[in-house]
Amino acid sequence: MKIPSFFGAAYAAAAIATATPSAAHGVGEKVTPRFEQTIPNIPGKSLIAVVVDYTPGGASPSHTHAKSAFIFGYVLSGEIESQVNDGPKRVFRTGESFYETPGSRHPVSRNASKTKPAKLLAVFVVDTDDKELTTPAK
Repeated sequence: MKIPSFFGAAYAAAAIATATPSAAHGVGEKVTPRFEQTIPNIPGKSLIAVVVDYTPGGASPSHTHAKSAFIFGYVLSGEIESQVNDGPKRVFRTGESFYETPGSRHPVSRNASKTKPAKLLAVFVVDTDDKELTTPAK
C-alpha cells in the first residue's frame, strides 16, 4: 500500500470513528480527526490522533476521556491552558507537551489567549472498542 493511500484511508476511518464525540466540544473549538490505526503488537489497542483548533478565547468543556486512554498533548501553535485532575493549571506554549493517564479528568483545556488562535495535537492510545473519546463532565 502506498503511504498517501494509507493515510487517506486512515483519515477517513478516523473521521467516521470519531464523528460522535463532537457533541462534547466547546465554544471556539474544532476537533479534526487526523489518524487512526490499530497497534499490531498490542492487541486490542489503537492509536488515534486529532487536532484541536481553538479560536481566540476558545475552550473545551470540562471532560473525561475514554477510561482506557493514555493521551499525549502537543501544542502546535499558540498557548493552551490545561489542568489534569486536581493538578495545577498550566499554560503550555508552542512545542511543549503534556500527558493524561487513563481515567483522568480534564477540567481545563482552553486557548490561553483572547487575541490569537491556538492548535493542539492530541494522540490517544486507547482500547480499540472505545469509540467515545470525550465525555462532558457531569
